[in-house]
Amino acid sequence: MNENVYDTIIVGSGPAGLTAAIYNVRANLKTLVLGGDEPGGQLTLTTHVENYPGFAKGIGGLKLMMDMQEQTRNLGVEIRNGYVSRISKKQTNNFQIILDNNEILESKAIIVATGAKAKWLGLPKEKELIGKGVSSCATCDGAFFRDKVVVVVGGGDVAGEDAWFLSKFASKVYIIHRRDKFRMQVAVAKKIENNPKIEVVWNSEVININFKLPASPAGRQTSNTKLENILVKNNQTGEEKIMSIDGLFVAIGHDPATSFVKKNVNLKEGGQIIVGKDLEFPTMSSVPGIFAAGDCVDDVYRQAIVAAGDGCKAAMDAERWLETIKN
Repeated sequence: MNENVYDTIIVGSGPAGLTAAIYNVRANLKTLVLGGDEPGGQLTLTTHVENYPGFAKGIGGLKLMMDMQEQTRNLGVEIRNGYVSRISKKQTNNFQIILDNNEILESKAIIVATGAKAKWLGLPKEKELIGKGVSSCATCDGAFFRDKVVVVVGGGDVAGEDAWFLSKFASKVYIIHRRDKFRMQVAVAKKIENNPKIEVVWNSEVININFKLPASPAGRQTSNTKLENILVKNNQTGEEKIMSIDGLFVAIGHDPATSFVKKNVNLKEGGQIIVGKDLEFPTMSSVPGIFAAGDCVDDVYRQAIVAAGDGCKAAMDAERWLETIKN
């Protein structure tokens, strides 16, 4: 046995990657997690998580992921920072993982669990207000906006479903879309049209967040500690208006972190890794020995609990596959 070869290298340290690591190490597989420069993934940006089972009063997203990381380490998994530049195959059929610092690692199997990053508007103050009124996940944060006024930015299926979901809690939901018609499915658009709580602002874009208002007689200015307003511009007329709101949900898409494997495995048009062609190993990609789990595969649910379940399945598939190549 080559002590320098891992049984599995897991790329990604969110719920999918860490769950996969927990299952693999408990199966007595030599396991390494490569966590990039954002250990814990997107969940670390969520201030309070109420929909992850086992926490009666909820838990902070960062604490949940740090606890999961500690649990993984306590079981004997090595967790390292580092980006994967590319993957290649050796003559021994093991994989070589080349990091961005040119270090080369070797593994019999790989689980890609790199997740996907939400696309943001790119406005000043946007990132610093995440968890303070700005979000990219309606199903994660919608319940915090009961009887509040919220805005959804986008015009596709995700924006429509987010708006419909938020209408269960919010008193008013605005959809701001830069065009004059939706890109969403007809059925989703009809749900929007028939919902009295939802109003569409066509041909418009958010161009500023927490726009500074003139000082009131009391000298009050817009704060930067939480979302208070947005500046919206009509891209047909040029008219600008300030909207006072409690929540801003950005629903303009996600970018799967899969560019480093695009030369290795088959991807969907949106960049997600295609799995499931091998019915014996449902989480295997188009390349035997490379498995995938979580938001780098999932373009529908994008939930931490789903990613964790995917990580479990990928780990079990990898374990069973490794048994087959022994024989």
